[in-house]
Amino acid sequence: MENKYIARSRISEAKFRLIVKLFSLDLTATQITKIVELNPKTVDLLICKIRARILQMSKNDAISAGIFEADESYFGPRRVKGKRGRGAGSKMIVFGLYKRNGKVYTEIVPNAKAATLQRIIRGKADISSVINTDGWRGYNGLVDMGYEKHFRVEHGKDEFSKGDGRHINGIESFWAYAKHRLAKFKGIPQHKFHYHLKETEFRFNNRDKNIYHILLANFRTQPL
Repeated sequence: MENKYIARSRISEAKFRLIVKLFSLDLTATQITKIVELNPKTVDLLICKIRARILQMSKNDAISAGIFEADESYFGPRRVKGKRGRGAGSKMIVFGLYKRNGKVYTEIVPNAKAATLQRIIRGKADISSVINTDGWRGYNGLVDMGYEKHFRVEHGKDEFSKGDGRHINGIESFWAYAKHRLAKFKGIPQHKFHYHLKETEFRFNNRDKNIYHILLANFRTQPL
């Protein structure tokens, strides 16, 4: 059975398009399986392939200039007693860089040290960009790197916006969206978290577009 969207598949194009449509609507694999009446392993395999392609698509974003917001967030269900905030327990650290009126970029990082965060900022934001962060010491040194327009919002001093454009409300909105969305999966294995994170990033970046059409166009050009 020929299917122009996926190589060597026994699934019809109509059935595959339905799976992509339901995935685009952000249904879980369990929900999709009940609707399409296919083997759960088959549906799970297809969704894994789609997420792997989304991950590949996310690598194409180039360095750009503009106003950026940088922040880290922590994902994971467990917390070590007595430890709160940055580095709490076994939580996974995710760094995010959001270009205002543009896209968000996320990356899982081993730590929130200056060298780690600076590497990502330097790789995604042109040196002429404006960088907004909170007061975390991991952002020290950005001016020395050449980012002369580095502005801070001191959350520890109850600052959340200075009224002059200095805030990180955009990236914090993404964190809220990501945690709300990922919670519905009721626990994601660590080795799959990266795929779910980049899918969430993809959905956020294309929130005003038709994800179904974007995915089908990509699969038609380069079958799964």
